[in-house]
Amino acid sequence: MPIYFAAAGKIRSFVEIFQTKYISMKKMLTGIIAAFILLSSFSVSAQMRWGATAGFNLTDLNWSQQNLRTTPFVSDKSAGYFAGIAGEYAIPGIGFCIDLGLQYSQRGATMNLGDFTVWNSDGYGNERSYLHYLDIPIHLRFKYTNLNGVERTIAPLVFAGPSISVLLAHNDIKAFDYKSVVFGIEVGGGVELFRNYQLTASYIWDVTGAMSAVKLSNFKAKNGTLKIGLTYLF
Repeated sequence: MPIYFAAAGKIRSFVEIFQTKYISMKKMLTGIIAAFILLSSFSVSAQMRWGATAGFNLTDLNWSQQNLRTTPFVSDKSAGYFAGIAGEYAIPGIGFCIDLGLQYSQRGATMNLGDFTVWNSDGYGNERSYLHYLDIPIHLRFKYTNLNGVERTIAPLVFAGPSISVLLAHNDIKAFDYKSVVFGIEVGGGVELFRNYQLTASYIWDVTGAMSAVKLSNFKAKNGTLKIGLTYLF
């Protein structure tokens, strides 16, 4: 009987944690979708365009070093990809617009855990971390639109703003805890070609951190992600 009650208690705790995270994510995604719908309703006074976006990313996990001062912990950069939908809400005549998106993104890195006693004693070696996110970028963009007609062929653009990453899944490396939501700042630029194609490059600075070591305190990793993407807007 004690074993039964202990198992029931663990199951109940797991369900409660899952429900709390699910409700929080559901509320956040509902708010984002409502914002998309609201912006679409203003298309009479502004120009709203939708399209598809895809590209590649290069991620580096930047670790705090408080507990491993003598031997720095370094993870290898890893290539990934992203794809999703993009929206552009533009106010005609002034060049500014708001970019919104929903993107699946695969990021991660290779970590040399076997070089440290705290992990190789548990049987870890070179471990590849896979992090799967739903990215929600929200950017303020400026596009050069008064170039004597040249902008119909090519128009430079710059953008910046927050990027919210909701963790969908990860491979189970039990040496680390993973944050369910990561906030970052994205800055980038590029060109718009023939009014429909946008070729961009950007960098995301992770603000809140993506993962932390279970056995060590104050040992956390933040994503640093370089992105190169192509967007087609209808």
